[in-house]
Amino acid sequence: MSVENRDPWTGEVRRHAKQSAAEVERVLAAADKAFPGWARLGVARRGDGLRKVAAALRARKDGIATVMTAEMGKLRREALTEIEKSAAACEYYADHAARYLEDTAVRTEAKRSFVSYEPIGPVLAVMPWNFPVWQVFRFLAPCLMAGNVALLKHATNVPRCADVIKAVLDEAGIPAGVFGVLHIDNEQAAAVIGDPRVKAVSLTGSERAGRSVAATAGQHLKKCVLELGGSDPFVVLEDADLDKAVPAAVQSRFGNAGQTCIAAKRFIVVAAIAEEFVRRFTEASAKLAVGDPNDDATGLAPMARADLRDELHKQVEASLAAGAKAALGCAPGAGDTHYPASILDHVRPGMPAYDQELFGPVASILRAKDEAEAVAMANDTAFGLGASVWTQDRDRGEAVARKIVAGACFVNAIVRSDVRLPFGGTKASGFGRELAEHGIHEFTNIKTVYVD
Repeated sequence: MSVENRDPWTGEVRRHAKQSAAEVERVLAAADKAFPGWARLGVARRGDGLRKVAAALRARKDGIATVMTAEMGKLRREALTEIEKSAAACEYYADHAARYLEDTAVRTEAKRSFVSYEPIGPVLAVMPWNFPVWQVFRFLAPCLMAGNVALLKHATNVPRCADVIKAVLDEAGIPAGVFGVLHIDNEQAAAVIGDPRVKAVSLTGSERAGRSVAATAGQHLKKCVLELGGSDPFVVLEDADLDKAVPAAVQSRFGNAGQTCIAAKRFIVVAAIAEEFVRRFTEASAKLAVGDPNDDATGLAPMARADLRDELHKQVEASLAAGAKAALGCAPGAGDTHYPASILDHVRPGMPAYDQELFGPVASILRAKDEAEAVAMANDTAFGLGASVWTQDRDRGEAVARKIVAGACFVNAIVRSDVRLPFGGTKASGFGRELAEHGIHEFTNIKTVYVD
């Protein structure tokens, strides 16, 4: 049985075979066999392997970027940046894992007591299509450096991205079985989560997928980390520097064709500055034209799939019908996956643009009378992934950031993942953390040792 994949720009169709039960078993058995040796290898030698992976990523970056663009439509320049970020993550954990995994001494009445961080075994990653390389390495680098082995079930529309990542690790000399790729459907994935050889699961994806994976993992008493959707507020206070805030708003909303969990989605603007912000934001956004993602002059990539574009437009139409105003765009483009940079103004509760995540190039403008109402609007969401606050008073910005319920809040900067900082959400945006020290500890046995 095979899965169809369509190039979002050219329309070219490719097919990729789904693995049989016997093929899945071979991947699982290889991971189970590889784990003890990889865990015994030690942090230093695992780090040497990750540095070779980073070098292989950079050496193959042009070919990898071509695959990313063909499978999900990403701008080529964004793909190249993503590959470099993934290589840097490998190097970061190669450099810092030894310190993160050191025993932590704890003073008690015992002769000696400490906490150790031990690998747990094969970990399944269920990864999305929107950052088909970075999302994998964000999980993979700390997972492998902790001494675990990894299994990847990638999104069905980016199968070649999964295969090219496997080729990179093979080229770098990572032992057989330490990283395995599973081309499987959701039903097969549920069976893999339940397999006793698999010890935990990490998912980045939709809220619906998160609920399903968490339920299956819970049924089998497996730990899971979930990074789900977001409807991130971009709060613009009356003293914001619009020369900085407006370009940042365009970048945060329309990068990756707006298909980013931590993209700014709800632009909450204090009334005193709202008209000026909306005017400048609209003018800047109107300059972004959908075009060939391989062309460096293109401002906006196509969306990854036609069904995603259609679902986005349904949300836009429902919001317009409920009273939102189209400040820009808000109608599909000529191609099956084309959606122009769009802005919905005067968005209010009860509209999809207020209550739901819009996963595509559509910005929602919410007008607040003052700071207090802006904070209330920022928190009036089921999600809690990221947020940003814009003000020329840094102390004020920090104070507002502390009031917003989210996994991360940036002041005078757009929300982004940084390997040095923990990443994850709260509420319907999931639980657990990736990256930094927190990310490498998620899939370890945090073990107390007490010696008297």
